Amino acid sequence: MVNSQEKTKATGKKSRAVKLAEIESFASPRNSCFEPVLRPESVYRLMQQESDYFDLGAKITQKMLNSPDPEAVLLELPGAIADGFGVEYCLIALIASDTATVEKAYCYPGNPVATQQERLNPGLSNLVKATMLARKNPLAIADTGAVEIGQSSLSKLEDKPFGAVLGTTTQFQGQVNGVILLMRTRPYNWTLQQKEQLLALSGSIAMAISQAQLHRQVRTSLKHQNLLNNLTMAIRSSTDLDRILNLAIDGTARTLEVERGLILLLKYTDSQLKSNSQGRPPRAKVTVACEWSAFDQSEENQNVGTLLNQSFWLAECALCQQTFNNSPALTVIADKPDFKDQPQAGIAPIFAQNVMPSLLLVPLESKDTVLGFLVLQQSQPRAWLKEELELVELVSAQLSIAILGCQMQRQILALVEERTTHVKSNLVVQAKWYEKTRQQLEQQRQLNEMKDEFIATVSHELKTPLTKMRLAIQNLRRPGLASDKQAQYLDILEQQCNQEIDLINDLLTIQQLESKKVQLQVQRVDLKYLIADLAQSFEATWADKGLTLAVELPANALMLQTNLNSLSRILQELLTNAGKYSNPDTTVNLKVACPVDGQSPQIVVYVSNIGAGISPAEQTQIFDKFHRGPGVTEKAIAGTGLGLALVKSLVQHLNGTIAVSSCPSQQYQDAWETCFTLSLPQM
Repeated sequence: MVNSQEKTKATGKKSRAVKLAEIESFASPRNSCFEPVLRPESVYRLMQQESDYFDLGAKITQKMLNSPDPEAVLLELPGAIADGFGVEYCLIALIASDTATVEKAYCYPGNPVATQQERLNPGLSNLVKATMLARKNPLAIADTGAVEIGQSSLSKLEDKPFGAVLGTTTQFQGQVNGVILLMRTRPYNWTLQQKEQLLALSGSIAMAISQAQLHRQVRTSLKHQNLLNNLTMAIRSSTDLDRILNLAIDGTARTLEVERGLILLLKYTDSQLKSNSQGRPPRAKVTVACEWSAFDQSEENQNVGTLLNQSFWLAECALCQQTFNNSPALTVIADKPDFKDQPQAGIAPIFAQNVMPSLLLVPLESKDTVLGFLVLQQSQPRAWLKEELELVELVSAQLSIAILGCQMQRQILALVEERTTHVKSNLVVQAKWYEKTRQQLEQQRQLNEMKDEFIATVSHELKTPLTKMRLAIQNLRRPGLASDKQAQYLDILEQQCNQEIDLINDLLTIQQLESKKVQLQVQRVDLKYLIADLAQSFEATWADKGLTLAVELPANALMLQTNLNSLSRILQELLTNAGKYSNPDTTVNLKVACPVDGQSPQIVVYVSNIGAGISPAEQTQIFDKFHRGPGVTEKAIAGTGLGLALVKSLVQHLNGTIAVSSCPSQQYQDAWETCFTLSLPQM
């Protein structure tokens, strides 16, 4: 039995030596015609390689256990494997288990080749696919120029001449999670030992890839969760839709590392929110509400300019129509060739499919209403991962809630604004009605006061003459009354009777003038003679009060066409009023002027006196009927309040104007000068 075992061991050693000789014969063309030569140094080298491969696997495992960043370890693996196998190039591709596509690839020499399978050189991409199809069996190509995989020749990969390729998959827990490719610059026959060692090493690399994928998934999950949390907080704390949209597109684009992101909003022009039974899209305007771009506008990608606020009709873009009709399903396009299965007629220019072939179009939907679209684009082909699609679906759901909430808030604010405006309008109307009612009540109060004052005044003015007349009549009935007394009492009766008649006539005259029932009858009047007659009468009347009348007339004649009785009554009332309210021992001035600066010739009469004066508030009411100044009753100043009202009516009847002014006197201290200005057309 011992001899048998020793024989077996010897046979094994000889077999291994023969294999080694065969490997060397393939690697050395000059020895291909000779019999294998068994050399002791070859056996030692083979054993040393086995030890090196074992050490490399152990080092990989140890580094993965000690490193806080498994992806950093993967960056070093291609170089270490290339050195261990003595090859010029090494590629490690990470495979996504759900889509069987390349998540990321690392190569030696150089930085990561790509993060997506479609970005790999077509030859490398085909090699990865072929290796995955081989499953547990290594893919060994001795001469890449002699074979084709797919439609791509393997004679040149990444512009580098690769002559031979050895590849295998890495499996973790029964699933392929990566691909290892070893490449030589010249054709080479890969040995069985190299294949076995690569298979043995694939276990350690599979663990490294699994750790890196898990680390990436955790990091990606945290990024996704942070994005959703930030978006949720923004929606809760802000009502600014533009801010929310910008935050969403910026965070989503950066998290998924895309090159451009857009948010499109729909504005419907009719009440129909979905396509009708005829399949026609609703009439809606699509507007770019928000944009994010990773491009530097100073670089070559300036042809992808800003799209903000650009718009188009939904019916003008078949791609948007498809997403609209398929909502809530996403439109996922990995590469430009995928457009073959998409509607080609009328793709909106904003999508720039020639520049941005990879597209993700997500409908923003709420309660069966499409509110808009979330757009993510890439200038290079990209296989969108399941976790990425799930993220954008969550983001789109939150954006839909935010958009709908802001729309509802705007509607509520508009309704509140409308109601507020309506209430304000009602308040304004009510305020106007209140003010008008208040004014009417004030006018009514003033009218009542004027009525009461008028009744009191008229009653006094009527009762006083009647009382005197009754006393005169009683005295006339006394027997044996002397004749001179009889004559005196008869004069009193006549005087008081005339006063009653004048009061009644004044009331009737005002009523007739206000109703325009009096025809103006004019005649030629010499104002100088009229004033002279009035001056004599008033000087005698004012003698007891010590008043004097100063008359100032121009040298030329003062002739005018007017009604003599009306003009005489006007001057008489103005002089009477001046005498009533003048301080004792002062002068009443009557001045006549004929200004020549007017368009038509006029005569202006100024009647002024020195007295208590008239306040500005009283000046606006002084020509009202029955209005009397404050304090006249206490001062026992006779009058009915009809004199100046009658004057104004007569002046208007003569087509003239009258005004009043009052200012402190420059001649008398603590006295005011009041002046009535009468303007009459000279005709």
